[in-house]
Amino acid sequence: MKIGIDCRMFSSNFTGIGRYTAELVKNLEKDPKSKTHEFVLFFNEPEFSSYKPTKPNFKPILVDAPHYSLKEQTKFLGQLNEQNLDLMHFTHFNAPIRYKKPFIVTIHDLTHTLFPGRKMRALPYRMAYKKVIKNAVKKATHIIAVSENTKKDLIRIHKTNPEKIHTIYEGANKEFHQLKPAELKTLKTPNIKEPFLLYTGVHRYHKNLPRLIKAFSLIAHKNRNLDLVITGKPDPLYPEAEEATKQFHLENRIHFTGLVPEDELIALYNLAEAYVFPSLYEGFGLPVLEAFACGTPVVASNVSSIPEIAGKAALLFDPENPKDIAEKIQKLLKSHSLQNDLRQKGLARVKAFSWQKMAKEILSLYNRTA
Repeated sequence: MKIGIDCRMFSSNFTGIGRYTAELVKNLEKDPKSKTHEFVLFFNEPEFSSYKPTKPNFKPILVDAPHYSLKEQTKFLGQLNEQNLDLMHFTHFNAPIRYKKPFIVTIHDLTHTLFPGRKMRALPYRMAYKKVIKNAVKKATHIIAVSENTKKDLIRIHKTNPEKIHTIYEGANKEFHQLKPAELKTLKTPNIKEPFLLYTGVHRYHKNLPRLIKAFSLIAHKNRNLDLVITGKPDPLYPEAEEATKQFHLENRIHFTGLVPEDELIALYNLAEAYVFPSLYEGFGLPVLEAFACGTPVVASNVSSIPEIAGKAALLFDPENPKDIAEKIQKLLKSHSLQNDLRQKGLARVKAFSWQKMAKEILSLYNRTA
């Protein structure tokens, strides 16, 4: 078959979706069963120039059509039609509405539906989103959901036929692993002193950072040497985390690092007393696996896909209750045996997930669609 893959989010700059797409392509290239197909990869810059195929049957094409744009619905559509594909894989819901050939779509989550946020408040954006995702879900030959929770959301909200939804889990990059003391010394880390709790990710509403900061304020006096490190690019639309830090007079205890390079992020995971994930909604929850892989005890929300991915390897709390968040964090901090237990369970749990396995299952789905 001639198979297209939407690689316009092919980069860690697009957080989870970018990593998903990059790992899919990388592992398809490694899979010997993929050599019977021709793969056409649709890129924007700068990813088009930086991508170097390792196999001759992987062909990159420059699209120059930003996601969520008018060009996506026009220029990108024209390039798709020119390629006359047997199958197209849209790695996000934003497929051109007028594309009529067989395609598969990956739905990572329904965050924009359940937690639209401030960027999506304008009526034109809301209407466009609803039309595009409804079209993708309805017309797709198959839908890949990254968790059973996302599959249930698709069935509940979009009334999707369960038989065309396939749950295929993501993985954790091998770069995320336990570091030896000598390795830690060679890595640059932000000017952070230990001990500290860690959060990684964006600062949008559903990430629930103000309640995390409220919870930290409840235990700060009991743990006077403990800090909280919050990574991720600050978002001017969501200043509540910084405001809550000032409200509780914790400016010297809570550190906003901004985006950090991957090697620094891995070091932070390894150095943290615990990784805290207070999200109200996740399609998958990749940071939980990354923390597991680094041997970091995890304290996380008991909602959406998080219990599904974490299994019994994390201590769970009610994300809408700062007191419960605080109590679970304190419980972990007070018990070395609990920390060690979660650390070992996390290292075992992460082995159930891999990008290689994901790519094999997706390749099998491509073949079933032929």
